[in-house]
Amino acid sequence: MDPQDSTAQSIDTRRKPVGMLSVRVLALLFVVFLVVPAVLGEFWVEVATEILILGLFAMSFNLIYGYMGQISFGHAAFFGLGAYATAMLFRQFTGGTEEISYLQFFLSLAAGAPVAALGALLVGFFCIRLTGIYFAILTLAFGELLFFVVFSWYSFTGGDDGIQRLLPPPFFRDSVVYYYLCFVIVVAAIAIMWRIVHSPFGYLLRAMRDNQERTRFLGINTRIYMLINFVIAGSFAGLAGALWGPFTRSVAPTLLGWQESGIAVFMTLLGGSGFFVGPMVGSIIYTFLHAWVTGFTQYWPLTIGTIILIIVLFSPGGLLAAIDAWRRIRTRPGSARSRDNTQVKEKPTP
Repeated sequence: MDPQDSTAQSIDTRRKPVGMLSVRVLALLFVVFLVVPAVLGEFWVEVATEILILGLFAMSFNLIYGYMGQISFGHAAFFGLGAYATAMLFRQFTGGTEEISYLQFFLSLAAGAPVAALGALLVGFFCIRLTGIYFAILTLAFGELLFFVVFSWYSFTGGDDGIQRLLPPPFFRDSVVYYYLCFVIVVAAIAIMWRIVHSPFGYLLRAMRDNQERTRFLGINTRIYMLINFVIAGSFAGLAGALWGPFTRSVAPTLLGWQESGIAVFMTLLGGSGFFVGPMVGSIIYTFLHAWVTGFTQYWPLTIGTIILIIVLFSPGGLLAAIDAWRRIRTRPGSARSRDNTQVKEKPTP
């Protein structure tokens, strides 16, 4: 057998379980989120809405971290830009009356992604010139710069008071209705992201992640593709931010802070950056634990810190990596399950 063929076959064998696991988890989560309002109360519906929005935010971060191989500590800046774009249009449309039409509502939501994409284009133009820790620090610097602008510009953004009373139209004020609106938008966004990461562009991102210098030697302008991916990730983060404002009825400068960026990092680490659906799984773990633990103790940071420490030490690839490893062990030749399956297949026919 040709060595190149055997290498390609081994790579395909390694990737296939990962892809199948992501598909199965996506299908399971789709069904679970679809029936949440029918089986859970209003509080958990709101928790599920938060999971969807923050999960989309974390998945947009993973386009940079998991697929491009760079870590951004300022990704929340685009989440906040999307939230503020929607909130400021809300304020412009309502004129202090707190009543907004359905057309104005959807126009406000639609503004989040392009505004965040424009911000990502400006920031990414400088950040893509660096890689590694320098890329991370520069994104953090730009994120804090945007945070300071929003925090200080009282006449335009409301400063540290933020923008309050972001009431959607009456029909979408019901928690279940707004949940399903978020569900539809997030599912559509995930479908688009799935198409992106499984396109030639997505595989080029993986090539740059694995060996950017070799990719550059092939004649590919890696900076252009890094910038395109940075803008795409920023636009999805802005879409998540646009959904956040009407959900919480307010926006604040903290949405652009490094702490919010840290949440996306934590979620990605919890679920697994090597899996397409990993950040959404991390959002489920993080948001559910936050809602549950804060109900009986104030030591939430200690709880999540302990969980992250355990996962980093014992499963650096995240929860889905641990599940995938367990599946591999069970199906590995010589395992108990493998022997049972072999005996069944070799049982002589009468």
